[in-house]
Amino acid sequence: MSVGTGQHPREPNHFELRGHGTRLTYSTTSLSGKPILHYEFGGESYSFTGADIRRASTEIGDLVTVTLESVVDLHVITLSLLLPAINLHQDTAEFSTKIILTEHRTSIGGPALVKGALQVYESRTLHGVASFIVS
Repeated sequence: MSVGTGQHPREPNHFELRGHGTRLTYSTTSLSGKPILHYEFGGESYSFTGADIRRASTEIGDLVTVTLESVVDLHVITLSLLLPAINLHQDTAEFSTKIILTEHRTSIGGPALVKGALQVYESRTLHGVASFIVS
């Protein structure tokens, strides 16, 4: 259903993104009332729900973060989706954004034993569609 003239735009609750061999779907809510994030890259597929998805508001948009891998005394790898504020004046809105893969380098002896940068980043630009889905 389109938002008509004179009505306030809706805030989207469903996002489908693609690019650079990556596919990401994020819904802020579901039938269970919990957020859902699905990420595919390089033949790997990850699904997250509820408290496994962390969302923080920043000046440049919301950061939606999940942990992809955690290896003791080596690293933790997270994926963060930078989600801009979007107004839906129609059923959907196209947009581009970034995902940031971060390797948080760790040591069993603490961060002082890690040589060099404690975080290493890789970013990818994704393009997609935001929509409002009634759940």
